[in-house]
Amino acid sequence: MMNREQYTPGPARGARAERKDGEKWTLVLVRELHHPPAQVWEAITDPAHLREWAPYEVEGSLAQPGTVKLTWVGTPTALPTIVTRVEPPHVLEYGDMRWNLETTPGGTRLTLWADIDKRFITWGAAGWHISFDVLDHLLGGAPIGRIAGSDAIKSADWKRLTVEYATQFGIQPHH
Repeated sequence: MMNREQYTPGPARGARAERKDGEKWTLVLVRELHHPPAQVWEAITDPAHLREWAPYEVEGSLAQPGTVKLTWVGTPTALPTIVTRVEPPHVLEYGDMRWNLETTPGGTRLTLWADIDKRFITWGAAGWHISFDVLDHLLGGAPIGRIAGSDAIKSADWKRLTVEYATQFGIQPHH
């Protein structure tokens, strides 16, 4: 395992905020991964893989339509979440999230659409940025362990990422 202290997130990139009416906005994140879609698909659907990188844990199967229990890191309550669309290894939809995996010459373009309260859109962007970095390390065989919830917020680069994303989105950062 790579020493977590050696990890430093790169600059804010690959995200945009789509404004909606009301409190929920859609955060769209795009990450190029140098791994095939089937490998990325397993990482975003298998509960054991999710525990290594995602900001939540899942009880049940994301690989088939139905209801699962999703627990966000730092929250005590599992949320019943409906898996509505499963098209391996390209499309996955559940709850307020939609994943798309597109084959590229270098591997996979991962796109996530996540509905988030507009007050926390920069936090969501920073958190997913770090989670996708951890995912990339995991898929590359150099896991660093999940960095989510308070662990992410305590990281030295958290504020920098939230400010960079706020600037990109044209909004004030939430601290």
